Amino acid sequence: MTPPRARTWGRRGHTPVIRVRGRSRRRTSVAALCCYKSGKPSRLIHRPRTHPLLKGARRSFSWQDYRDLLVRAHIQLGGPIVVVWDNLNTHLAAGLKRYEAEHDWLTTIHLPPYAPDLNPVEALWSLVRRAMANTAFDTPDDLDRTLRRELRRIQLRPHLINGCLTATGLTLTPPTPP
Repeated sequence: MTPPRARTWGRRGHTPVIRVRGRSRRRTSVAALCCYKSGKPSRLIHRPRTHPLLKGARRSFSWQDYRDLLVRAHIQLGGPIVVVWDNLNTHLAAGLKRYEAEHDWLTTIHLPPYAPDLNPVEALWSLVRRAMANTAFDTPDDLDRTLRRELRRIQLRPHLINGCLTATGLTLTPPTPP
């Protein structure tokens, strides 16, 4: 619930102070896929999830959650999918690799070990954080509502999703051999 900070228009020497209540008893995670296909508008498929901060409870997405996101994307896109993963340990889990091997509609490629500049989703999170900067949320539900609204706003603007791909320097068309 700690809000991200950004520049303000306060008077010089008078820093605005926003009081934030105590910590929440839950955590929100979001997984997203930026979907690109030549000749079609870009799409964003996301899945927010709230995790209770209980002792022994999982605090992030499991490989089953990523599998479910891929199944949902396959249904929505209606065709084979090529997924470019970063090297998050959950993306490398044995269960997810087994699932990938069992389904011919799913092809996976892994980015180099540390390459956030090649991942379009990182630029997407930058857009979301920028829109939510300097906001103190009253409740976890307020945070969830704002997060979903910002993701929906990006979904409705394919040029923003295209901009995320452009920021990486990658293209959809493979280079022609000499």
